[in-house]
Amino acid sequence: MEQLFDHDLLHRRRQRALSRPQSGAEFLLRRVAEDMAERLTLVERRFEAPVQVHGGLPLAADLMQETGKTGAFSFIDLCPFPEPDRRDPKLAAPDLVPLEPHSADLVISPLALHLTNDTPGVLVQMRRALRPDGLLLAATPGAGTLGELREALLAAESELTGGANARVHPFADVRDYGALLQRAGFALPVADLEDITVRYSDMFALLRDLRAMGMTSVLAGRSRKPLSKAVFLRAAEIYAERFSDPDGRIRASFPVVHLSGWSPHESQQQPLRPGSAKARLADALKAPEQKLPR
Repeated sequence: MEQLFDHDLLHRRRQRALSRPQSGAEFLLRRVAEDMAERLTLVERRFEAPVQVHGGLPLAADLMQETGKTGAFSFIDLCPFPEPDRRDPKLAAPDLVPLEPHSADLVISPLALHLTNDTPGVLVQMRRALRPDGLLLAATPGAGTLGELREALLAAESELTGGANARVHPFADVRDYGALLQRAGFALPVADLEDITVRYSDMFALLRDLRAMGMTSVLAGRSRKPLSKAVFLRAAEIYAERFSDPDGRIRASFPVVHLSGWSPHESQQQPLRPGSAKARLADALKAPEQKLPR
């Protein structure tokens, strides 16, 4: 299997970010955690064995527990949580979900699936860990995330060096994630997109936030040659020229794909067998039926 992401580098950068926490750096994770907790409130169930898988911080689990819909969470993550949090996650690489089969009734994954080398395999592991009629809730950056930064860096590097390297991760489309849920065996899969736009004074403020979140590039095939100061300065100019608002602040896109799916159970609504309909569509629409040409 191709290793798209360098998980050893991810571990080092995540550890660095957690050891030097900056106030407000978790803003994106907090926003997504709030959205996930709100979605959980719409589910007419209480979950007694919930697990958060690779969320970086326990924000989503804490907000979900505050809704009264869950018991206490257990955690799986790449790094320990920063002090003074005393909850110790079970440590595992992003492609691993070390849970016993049917051991959880709720699995949540906030902003983590985009860093897996084997996303289909991770989703299968999550589905196997769920009890029948258990729920998966996940959120992950989707296609277009940091698209402005990607364009500015590529344009500046190409202009000044005659070539360009990938500096921003690739992100999957919402339809791709929906298909992956089905492929992993989830029932009633749903994937929808929420566009989040964050504004900054300049590109360098955005880069500082990405470093503080531990979200800088960990591409396995990345160029080991660092960009020069001249390329960064030119990229900042291009970013401001192409993606600034009238007040001079720049935009950064973070479209988030929200996923939900259930572990199959006989009590769930089942699709009708093809050909079993008892009414014609033409009758429901009160329209004449027309046969299509062969």
